[in-house]
Amino acid sequence: MNKIKLTKEEKEIENALMRGEYTSIKGKELANIEKALKARKKDITMTIRVNSEDIEKIKIKAKKVGVKYQSYISEVIHQVAEV
Repeated sequence: MNKIKLTKEEKEIENALMRGEYTSIKGKELANIEKALKARKKDITMTIRVNSEDIEKIKIKAKKVGVKYQSYISEVIHQVAEV
């Protein structure tokens, strides 16, 4: 059987699990998390034309916060839609 090689972050999560640092959640807290995840579910593909300089600036901002630029754009759209 092949052993799965974990990333550093995955190893940290596994170790935290083994130490019992995570606990089960139920009820309203779980419902709130499920609602947040559902609100961010991506279920449509969109094609638009945008300015290339704007995209380069967005890529820089996304990199600073450590996310992919498409995810960053999706989150911005979500925030605008919620206002």
